[in-house]
Amino acid sequence: MAVAHRTYARALFEAAQEEGRLEPVQEQLADFVAMVDQVEELRAVLESPELDSRAKAGLLDEVLGDADELVRNFVRLVAEKGRAGELHEIAREFEALVAQEQGILDVELTTAVELSQQEFDDLVSRVGQASGRTVRASRAVDPSLVGGLVLQIGSRRLDASIRGRLDRLRQELTTRRSAL
Repeated sequence: MAVAHRTYARALFEAAQEEGRLEPVQEQLADFVAMVDQVEELRAVLESPELDSRAKAGLLDEVLGDADELVRNFVRLVAEKGRAGELHEIAREFEALVAQEQGILDVELTTAVELSQQEFDDLVSRVGQASGRTVRASRAVDPSLVGGLVLQIGSRRLDASIRGRLDRLRQELTTRRSAL
């Protein structure tokens, strides 16, 4: 994540927290980003380097007319600073800050085969017990893992897959062979 994304997200987070409006700001920012994803014309305008940032800000004023003042001013500022195309990444970082504040741990679980709901819930429960936090988990299937699982928790990655083990073994053997 770029430093600018973190800086903008932290500024919005601190302002919303200070005003006691963290939840509405979170919801409205997420709604706006979803709208940008769904409305191709809006996305094209925001990402266009040819359009003046003030023109983008004016359009955003119209689109965000009834939004929370913090969200409206924030999105406009981002557009005026020429970072409107980065709103998605900034919003993702904002979500991470809110989750951290609320004691929520976002986890991405990737397995070689589809897990039953019970197996998934058991794994999520174990991660929650080990971390002492509430876990919000997503899951994916990647048959190239062969077996096992990969847990992605923020920037940390726990690779307990067969493919990961084989890759580490290959690296170790290559290192030993070149040392001889």
